Amino acid sequence: MSEAKLTFLGPVSGQALGQKRKSWRERISWPFMFVVVVPTFAAAIYYASLATPRYVSEARFIVRAQTQQTPSPLGVALQGVGLGTAQTDAFAVHEYIKSRDALKDLQRRYDIRAMLSQTGVDPFSGVRRPWEGHSREALYKGFQRFVVVGHDSTNGMSTLRVEAFSPQDATTIANGLLDGGENLVNRLNRRATETAVVEAEAAVKDAQEDVVQVQAELTRFRTNQRFIDPANVATETSEVLGGLLLNQAELSAEKQQLESQAPQSPQLASLNARLRAIEGQIEAQRQRIAGTTNSLAPQVGDYELLVGRRELAARNLASATATLNSARQDARRQQLYLERVVSPSLADKPTEPKRLLAVLTVFGTLLLIYGVAWLIWTGVKEHRQ
Repeated sequence: MSEAKLTFLGPVSGQALGQKRKSWRERISWPFMFVVVVPTFAAAIYYASLATPRYVSEARFIVRAQTQQTPSPLGVALQGVGLGTAQTDAFAVHEYIKSRDALKDLQRRYDIRAMLSQTGVDPFSGVRRPWEGHSREALYKGFQRFVVVGHDSTNGMSTLRVEAFSPQDATTIANGLLDGGENLVNRLNRRATETAVVEAEAAVKDAQEDVVQVQAELTRFRTNQRFIDPANVATETSEVLGGLLLNQAELSAEKQQLESQAPQSPQLASLNARLRAIEGQIEAQRQRIAGTTNSLAPQVGDYELLVGRRELAARNLASATATLNSARQDARRQQLYLERVVSPSLADKPTEPKRLLAVLTVFGTLLLIYGVAWLIWTGVKEHRQ
């Protein structure tokens, strides 16, 4: 049996193995370079040398009523999820700060476009970017990048954060926004007062006019009838009538006694004359009380009707006055106040942009996009094979 012999022939070339060493250009993943590396490098250059530093002015404020009412069980539950009364009041100011009205109010006092687009500011940091126009909408959208407002539901505190290219401009804009928020709160207070107090004042005015009208009718009635109180006159007339009836009864008794004792007495004629006179007076008093339309009975009815209307108008006036006082007290209790807990700060150094964080954010975002795209492309390739 022959022995196996091994002969050393030297190193085998890559061509002999059917393989070829890749060059450095082929080893580089060009999609990764163009999608991740190059944009990240460009972002690093921009944030390191081109991005204009920005100063931040921060303020804290709270919106509350003069007296906080005890919340109902539903209110307690809503506060647990951040929907309490204090939050609701503050959200109105938040919406104003982020609105076009706030920008218009600032433009009446300051040149916002010049403050946020100073000379030397890089094109991507200013209020108007190169691809944006000069419209008001572009200014508004650019302004939103410089203003941030938030709310802490645990203590009801709101935080306003304003960026600008100088500390004075940032503080000025922050103060202007807070002034506008205070004006908004004052308008809300006036509107609440108008809806509650003004209606109560109108009711008081109507009640006063009713009282004046009824009193004028009562005065005119007294002037026409020439006495103050028909009821008192009727009472006095009734008393006079009662006295006449008593005298009539006495004279009738005296006449009957005289006729039984001395039928031919000359005093009978005198008694008869006195009786006829008293009967005439009795009839006159009865006619005065309830004889015709001009008698006291209908006059007393008209007078009592006017007096009743006056009393009703007086009660309505008292009720309307009480309602007005209550509405004023409620309006004072429900008035809102914007209190500046921390005034806008004057920054001594720029804190934006956070350059390293911005570059890392760009890198992470692009890396995520590249990874998702690579997975999709790999899946498509395997599906085709």
